[in-house]
Order: sequence, then structure tokens, then C-alpha cells
Amino acid sequence: MSEAAHRKPVSRTVVLDRSLEALPVFRLSDSAEEAAIAYEPDDGGRWRVLPAPGERLPGTFDQDVYVELMRRYHEAGAPADGVLTFTLHAFLRSMGRRVDGRTYEQLRSALHRLLRTALESDGAYLDFSAGRRLTASFSVLTAVQIDRRRFSDRDQLGLFPALTNSEPGDARVALGPAVRANLAAGHTVTVSSQRYFALSSPVARRIYRLVELARVQGNRTWRIGLERLADQLPLVQRYPSHLQRVLQPAHEMLVAAGILTTADFVQDGRNWFVEYVAEIGRAHV
Repeated sequence: MSEAAHRKPVSRTVVLDRSLEALPVFRLSDSAEEAAIAYEPDDGGRWRVLPAPGERLPGTFDQDVYVELMRRYHEAGAPADGVLTFTLHAFLRSMGRRVDGRTYEQLRSALHRLLRTALESDGAYLDFSAGRRLTASFSVLTAVQIDRRRFSDRDQLGLFPALTNSEPGDARVALGPAVRANLAAGHTVTVSSQRYFALSSPVARRIYRLVELARVQGNRTWRIGLERLADQLPLVQRYPSHLQRVLQPAHEMLVAAGILTTADFVQDGRNWFVEYVAEIGRAHV
């Protein structure tokens, strides 16, 4: 039997922490220069995302790395210690990204940002396993180690002519205990990596995850204030007309992908809302 026949099919299921999905983590504009993300959930508490000194907030590439990490964690059987190992090359391929010196460096930087970015909860993040809201600072990853290829593998570096000190490597990372505990307790939301990465817009990718969050909470139809949505995604735009210009292409993409049935802007007096109707059935299948 061939090696391909023995190879385990790749899982497209991404199981995400429901508490973390409800909170903004990744800035959807990589050009934004905000020093922090601040958010106050409807059910109370305060949430902040603080980059390490001299670094920027996690952005759109980091969002995709996070989703791929969560896919691999589920595929690996949710290891109790949270440790995942992979090659940078295979990881980028799974994300549908070009593999070159630039994307290797982007991936290294993203993994280290997920380690060093502080997620600060003051009663905002629900620790479902303990039945309480967390007041603490934590991170998505608690360890990142990236090793260069062994000297015996260096004959393969001719395949990567653009690489000098950024040659391919092997990564070992550990998912943080807060996220692992919620996943183990079943406090989750599930999406499809195939559908997620097929969406070319970072905004559409984030809305897809929020729509699935609303669905698992029992809401196929989800209505939210436009400004409130901007805070939760998050977006830097504030004027309703500017927000609508950013959101409309993402809405069209989600409807075309069959994730949403409709996505409408609704004005009620001086207030604007967005109303989403998810497709019937399970959008992660």
C-alpha cells in the first residue's frame, strides 16, 4: 500500500473557545497603530489586548495563524499539555499561503505575537470549566520554540533561493491553559477551515466566526448595533457610512459562500443595526 493510502485525511473542523470568540483579539486593519484594544462586553467586565513593548497588535495574518493552530489542536486530539509540533512549510500550506522567505518570517512573528500579547480580562472572559469570569492576564500561547533545520537537511535549502537566515524550520508551541480548559469543558464554537480560508476578506472571516457563535447560542438571526459590531470585530472606522463600506463586501462574500442567507443594514431613528440571517443547517460541515 502506498504512503498516500496510509496518510490520515486532513480534518477541516476548527473547534474554538466560545469565550474568546466573543471578544476582540485581532485588529482587522494591519495599518492601525492603536496601542491596545479595549472592549466592554454587554454582560459586564472589561477586556484589553496589550501588545508587548515595541510590538504591534495581532492583525489579520495572526488571526489566520490562530485559526490554523486551533484546527491542528483539534486534529491532534486536543493534547492535554497543549503542545503542537509542525513544520513552518506545512503550516503555511495548510493556510493556503505562498511559501517563501517573507511568509516564513510572517509566521514566526505571528507565533511570537500570540505568545507575547497580553489578553487582560477583568470579569470579561468566562472560565466555563470553573463557572466564573476570569480576572487575570493570559495569552493564546504559553511557549514557542522554532528550530532551524538540521545540518543534514541543508541540501534542501536550494529549493528556497530567497532564504538566507530565514530557512525553513520546525515549530513547537503550547496552547494556553485558559483556552484549553474551555475547549475541554465543551464551551466551544465550530467552523470549517475550508470555508474560512476560502473567504478572501479578513472581515468576512471574523464575521463568519461571530455568526457561528450566535448560532451555537441559539440565534440563527442575529441583530447587533453597527457601532457595537465595530467594537466586537474590531474595526477602526466609526462613521456609519464608513463602516457600511467596509462591511458590505464582506456581507456579499458571506452570502455568496452560503454562510449567510441575508445581511442587512437597518436604520431605526438615528441608530444603525446589522441583521444577519445564517443559512439553515450547520455552516461548518
